[in-house]
Amino acid sequence: MSKKVPLKIAIAEHPHTSAIRNGSIPIEGVEPEFVTVKPQIGAFRRMVRDVEFDVCELAPTTYIIARAYGAPFVALPVFVVRRFHHGGLLVRPDAGIRTPKDLEGKKVGVRAYSVTTGVWTRQVLMDEFGLDSSKVTWVVDDEEHVTQLKLPSNVIHAPEGTSLADMMASGELVGGFAAAAGIGRTGAPTGGWKEVEADYPDLLPNAAELETEYFARTGIYPMHGTIVVKDSVLAENPWIARSLYNAFDQAKQEWLARLNSGEASTDGDKKYRALQKIVGNDPLPYGLQENLKTIEALEATAFKQGLTPRRMSVGELFVDPQA
Repeated sequence: MSKKVPLKIAIAEHPHTSAIRNGSIPIEGVEPEFVTVKPQIGAFRRMVRDVEFDVCELAPTTYIIARAYGAPFVALPVFVVRRFHHGGLLVRPDAGIRTPKDLEGKKVGVRAYSVTTGVWTRQVLMDEFGLDSSKVTWVVDDEEHVTQLKLPSNVIHAPEGTSLADMMASGELVGGFAAAAGIGRTGAPTGGWKEVEADYPDLLPNAAELETEYFARTGIYPMHGTIVVKDSVLAENPWIARSLYNAFDQAKQEWLARLNSGEASTDGDKKYRALQKIVGNDPLPYGLQENLKTIEALEATAFKQGLTPRRMSVGELFVDPQA
C-alpha cells in the first residue's frame, strides 16, 4: 500500500476514539479527513439520506433500517457506545401503570419510532414482560432518519405545536422516554427538548438489578454507535475493513488500560466502569462473534416492531474484519 486511500470519516469524540481522531493512532493505508458533526445525530441523517461520508458512526437501528432499504454501506462490528435499556421509560404516577402490559391501549411518547433507545426498550418490554407493542399508540414528534420507512399504524405524530412533554403533563400520554421525548425524571428538569419540572418514576424501578440478571441470562448487551463503511470503498479496497477495525481496537485497548488504572475518570468513563461490574473487564466489546447475540436480538426486534420490511442475515448487515 504505497499510496494511502483518502477517506472522509464522521465519528463522534469519545475517550476511546480520540486517539484515532487526533492521529496518534493511524489507520493503516488510509489518509483520513475527519468531519465533526455536533450532535452526531446530524451525521446520521446526512449518511442515510445522502451517503455523505466514507465512514460514519451511525445509530444501529437507523443502520439496519437503511440497509434493509438498500443503503450502499455496511457495518463493522465496532460499537462505540453501549448501555442497557431497562430504565428510562417514565410513567405518570396517576396513570395506573404498574407493569409493562398496562401500557397496552395507552399512548406513550418517543422522539421518533426508530430511535435506538426506544427500540431496545421495547425489545425488553416485549421479550421479557410480554408487552404487545402493537397495542400501544406510540406518539412521535420528530421525523425518522430513513425516509423510506413506513411507520406502523399504531405510530402517530403529536399535534403540531404540541410537545411530548406537554402531552405528558396534561395526561394525554401515560408514559414517555426520558431523553428522547424531553420528559424529565423525578424532581429534575429534563435537559432535553423542553425544560420541564416533572415527577415521573421509571416504569421499572429496579432496572439496574434487572439489567444484571438479563445480561447474565441472555448475553445481550445493547449497542449504539455502529461504524459503517461505504460498499464502494470496501469493493475497491477490502483491506480497509481490517485497518479500521485494528485502529478502533487499539484506541479502545489504550483507553481500557487508563480506565482500569483509574486515570480515565470522566462521567462517561465512570459509566463504563460501572458497566464492567455487569459485563466484565471490556465494557466495549468489538468483533462479530462477541456481539452475535446482541446483533441478532436487534435485527429480530426491528422486524417485530415493524421497522424493517424483511428479516436480514448477519452476513447482510456486517463485514467480519477478522475473517
